[in-house]
Amino acid sequence: MNAKGKKSKIDKAEEPAVNYEVSKPEQQGIDHATFDFDAEFANGYTPEEAKAESIRRIREWWGK
Repeated sequence: MNAKGKKSKIDKAEEPAVNYEVSKPEQQGIDHATFDFDAEFANGYTPEEAKAESIRRIREWWGK
């Protein structure tokens, strides 16, 4: 403070304006280029068949 008791004009701290580089996130999960949802829906699996098919595909994908 100066001798007269006045406050300084800057009374808050500001963060500098910085532009950060943003990378596009990689898609995880189903590959939409090779997976055809319409064809899979047309198969019409029952819940039990769908569960067995999903387990088979997961094990195939993981290489078990």
